[in-house]
Amino acid sequence: MAKVNIAPVSGFPEWLPGARMEEQRLIDVIRRQYELYGFAPIETPAVERLEVLLSKGGMQRQIFSLGRPSDDEGAETLGLHFDLTVPLARYVAQRSNDLTFPFRRYQIQKVWRGERAQRGRFREFYQCDIDIIGRESLDVIQDAEIVAVINSTLQSVRDATKGRLPDYKIHLNNRKILSSLFSAFGITGDAIGEIMRTIDKMQRDGKNATESSLLTLPIILTQTL
Repeated sequence: MAKVNIAPVSGFPEWLPGARMEEQRLIDVIRRQYELYGFAPIETPAVERLEVLLSKGGMQRQIFSLGRPSDDEGAETLGLHFDLTVPLARYVAQRSNDLTFPFRRYQIQKVWRGERAQRGRFREFYQCDIDIIGRESLDVIQDAEIVAVINSTLQSVRDATKGRLPDYKIHLNNRKILSSLFSAFGITGDAIGEIMRTIDKMQRDGKNATESSLLTLPIILTQTL
């Protein structure tokens, strides 16, 4: 009989009871802060239609596809959600008549990403999200409120760990400014989103790698030529 590898799949953490209890305790700390600021919980399925997940461009390689049952020709191709933003958009669109706006929601759920596992980057992990969604527009004060919630939550987690969490900084990035800058150079439409996604990875990949990635984008090459 062949030996069976019983080790967990790389990138999918499996904690001992003590670590799991600590994880749950910190999740409760985060949840209390979200609710203190008036955010209500929702939960969306781990599985979404693949066409819904693919509506956020550039994520094809990160989606764990569940395929389609071979005995059901009418079944839809499904996938595990890679973040909570796409499911939220689908949720609000489907239930807009039942929600009160501005809609203040939080979600604490696992997400799955099909990328290479490495130190500090898992393929299965918890994502803690808050959003304020308006019908048409939102006051800028609600942007400031999100920052206040983030600060309060991180400080509460730091207090709960008795300082074991290092000190932190909150970085603000206004995409409206970047979009205007790109437009000034004639870059518009989907190309802006593609460039921003590349820039968002700079802290992880480093400045040189990000510059190299930007230079491989067709829109950048076109503008250079």
